[in-house]
Amino acid sequence: MINKDMSPLLIPVPETLDGPRVLLRPLSLEDAPALLEAVEESRESFRLWIRWPDRVRSIGDARELITRDRANWLLREHLIFGIFEHVSGRLEGGLGLLRPDWEARVFEIGYWLRESAQGHGYMREAVQMLTRLAFDSLGANRVAILMDSRNARSRRVPASLGYVLEGTLRRCHLDADGQPADQHVFALIAEDYAGLDWARGES
Repeated sequence: MINKDMSPLLIPVPETLDGPRVLLRPLSLEDAPALLEAVEESRESFRLWIRWPDRVRSIGDARELITRDRANWLLREHLIFGIFEHVSGRLEGGLGLLRPDWEARVFEIGYWLRESAQGHGYMREAVQMLTRLAFDSLGANRVAILMDSRNARSRRVPASLGYVLEGTLRRCHLDADGQPADQHVFALIAEDYAGLDWARGES
C-alpha cells in the first residue's frame, strides 16, 4: 500500500501487468502502426461511443497520441495501458485510470477494444487486472466505470466483475451525433471489492 501523503508524481505504478491471456503496458512510439491499424479496423464501430479515434488518421497522429499518453502517465493525470494478446503479441485495445483524484483515491476506468477482439473476454480480464491495481496497490476508495447507456457490450464488463450499477446520469454527455445522451455509472468501493470472490483469489 502506498503512503497517502506521497506526491502523485512519486507514486510507483507498475508499467507491466501480466494476466493469463493479456499483457498490459503503456504504448511506445514503436506501437504507432499497431494503434493506427486497430483504429482503422474499428473506426465505424468506435464512432458510436468514443471520439478520440477521429484524431488518429496517420502514423504521425498515433505517435502524437502515444506521446501525450506518456506525458500524462508521468504527471499521473491519466494512466493508460495498451492491451496485448500474449500469444500473438497483437494490440487488442487499451484501457486506463482516467483523471484520478489522488487525494480521495477515486479512479475511473475507461476502455476500448478493436472490433475483431470483442467477445473473447480480453476486456474483462484487463479491467479485472486494473481494478486489482487500483485497490491493492494504489489504495483506491472507489473505482467507477461510465458508459453510454445504449452500449450493451460495454455494460457487460463491469456487471460481470461485480461492479454495482449506481444509476444513470441523464443527458450528461454528447453522443457521436452531438445529441445529449445518458450514461450508466458502475462502481466499486473498497468494501464491495473486499467482498468479491475474485478479489480474494477464490475464482
